[in-house]
Amino acid sequence: MTDNERPWEPPLAGTEVEHLVGALERLRTTFRWKADDLDPAGLRTSVGASSLTLGGLLKHLARAEDQMFSTKLSGAPVGAPWHAVDWATDPDWDFDSAADDTPEQLYALWDDTVERSRARLDAALADGGLDQLVHLAWPDGRRASLRRLVCDLIEEYGRHTGHADLLREAIDGRVGEDPPAGWRARVG
Repeated sequence: MTDNERPWEPPLAGTEVEHLVGALERLRTTFRWKADDLDPAGLRTSVGASSLTLGGLLKHLARAEDQMFSTKLSGAPVGAPWHAVDWATDPDWDFDSAADDTPEQLYALWDDTVERSRARLDAALADGGLDQLVHLAWPDGRRASLRRLVCDLIEEYGRHTGHADLLREAIDGRVGEDPPAGWRARVG
């Protein structure tokens, strides 16, 4: 098996940056594979008492990506669709509103946001590495490092990729830790 068949695999023995970014990319890819190629019904499926859906997770993780690598990284405001939402009134808007979106909209939102995040992270790494302090600050003025943002996003994907495992298995039985060799994302 070549690296071209599984480009999401982190290095076996790389630098800290390569391992952290590699872990994030593997989780992004595994999540996208779990949410891949579903119709509206599949993206709206929930399990048990939970209202969580793969469509909601696609939209939520797009929001997490945008916030992490805009507002938290540099203080830049988030763009559409997040800037127009009254989050105080509807803190679960990203999860709930996904039911009104088509698969094409949800996949495009996540795919485009991740591409933007990759570019912003690459630029930040080139500009100052993981140790640089970012815009995100605690009330006492202490600021987070870029390393903290990357680790926080890895944690966010870890939690929600586990949710996606359960949801996808309930939808059509898809199981597995990683996409098959050569996998590429498709739209429902």
